[in-house]
Amino acid sequence: VTKVEFLLGKQLPYVFIAFLSFLSLVLLAILFFQVPLKGSFATLALGSLAYVFATTGFGLFVSSFVSSQVAAIFATSILAILPAVNFSGLLVPVSSLSGGARLMGLAFPAAWYQPVSVGVFAKALGLADLWPNIVVLVLFALGFIGAAVLALRKQGA
Repeated sequence: VTKVEFLLGKQLPYVFIAFLSFLSLVLLAILFFQVPLKGSFATLALGSLAYVFATTGFGLFVSSFVSSQVAAIFATSILAILPAVNFSGLLVPVSSLSGGARLMGLAFPAAWYQPVSVGVFAKALGLADLWPNIVVLVLFALGFIGAAVLALRKQGA
């Protein structure tokens, strides 16, 4: 088994669960909260899948440096969730951030995913409008998975 196969084997169950969560939340938003989906669901799903691969790829990268799953989850939440919430546009638009705060925001996949989500739900945007964000998310995913492959140490038998 190669390092890539090993890491993808670890990642795919999390991708599956996260994508199911995405689908259930979209259904909940549309059916229960009656939030209209104005744009392309296919674009939203593609962007969400790229985002899920990027974020789980970051988790794989972090897990390459720690010895337990609990430590990986804790480290990932500290290193990713807190800065992503504060600097990705969730609380304050990235466009209004300046200097290091703006750069920090753009260094997280959430800053690139949020325009996809808002664009599809509220602005009727499609793939023609949002492909640059989705490409950046794919690059994040490939970068994090590549970094995880490089950082992965050989496990003892």
